[in-house]
Amino acid sequence: MMSLIKHDIKIDESFYKIEEIRHLTDETFSLKMPKARFEFKAGQHISLGIYGDYQSREYSIYSGVNDENMEVLVKEVEKGYFTPKLRKLKAGDLVEIHGPFGKFGMESKDAETGKFVFIASGTGIAPFRSMVRTYPEIDYTLIHGVRYVKEAYDKKEYAGDRYVLCTSRDTNGTYHGRLTGYLKNCTFAPETHFYLCGNSDMIFDALEILKEKGFERDQIHCEVYF
Repeated sequence: MMSLIKHDIKIDESFYKIEEIRHLTDETFSLKMPKARFEFKAGQHISLGIYGDYQSREYSIYSGVNDENMEVLVKEVEKGYFTPKLRKLKAGDLVEIHGPFGKFGMESKDAETGKFVFIASGTGIAPFRSMVRTYPEIDYTLIHGVRYVKEAYDKKEYAGDRYVLCTSRDTNGTYHGRLTGYLKNCTFAPETHFYLCGNSDMIFDALEILKEKGFERDQIHCEVYF
């Protein structure tokens, strides 16, 4: 196994240097790391730790498979233990990465021929950005539920007619209210596959709505952020 030496401490292949930090809102930011030796599928997640710290957290990969960097999306938890530490990182600091993990995604051939609806709350949009960047020709609609329009992370990367922003605390989105309220009034093609990512309350409510609309459980794929 190849290793690096820093301050006489051996650093193995699971450590990566932060290359860039992008601040998207006052609370939300992305971390960019080199991707050179890391292979993943769109929709998977990693375990991320800080060099010298004993804790880690799981984050969906925010970048596409063919992007130059690996990127994760993080929202700082007020008075939390881990995310405030992540926010204080600087370019050149070391993080520890393990993975990738999970089967939340689709095969390339399905991405080319299928019809998809992506349903996300908050930073649950992360795996869907990865999917859209990995499969540029994918037939998708993205329904994103947030509090304020400023939380429409990297909105300009999505085609305007494919991105629906549901804002619960201001009226500047596509729909004013929770995304589940928007979902209740939607009609979807019978062959649609749904991918849900976000907090558990949203996912449980969306599952019930889709079930009432007649969709089978094997058409619905979930990644829960507790």
